[in-house]
Amino acid sequence: MTLLTSIFAAIICTVLWYRNDAENDMLLHIPVFMFWGASLMWLADAIFEYAKLGAEYFTPEPLDMLNDFYLGLSVIALGLVIWLVILLVKDPKGRIKTALFKNRE
Repeated sequence: MTLLTSIFAAIICTVLWYRNDAENDMLLHIPVFMFWGASLMWLADAIFEYAKLGAEYFTPEPLDMLNDFYLGLSVIALGLVIWLVILLVKDPKGRIKTALFKNRE
């Protein structure tokens, strides 16, 4: 489930980046690379776990699937928080800077 969750997040971010961020305003390349990197990590984990468990890998317990799904959502949430912090620090559209200096005048 972690692999599927991160792949879906990577695909959604890639489509958004491809369609909407021609000027690189929202720095969407950051979550794209984070989620594709996470997907590659989970793929490697799945390969090694399959090598260890064999066919049992494809019949997980429901509780294990739920735990893996929560782990995948946690990874996505952490990636989005990191992206938002980078976005707020870099402030590519200058909105935070404008809001801060507008109040000083």
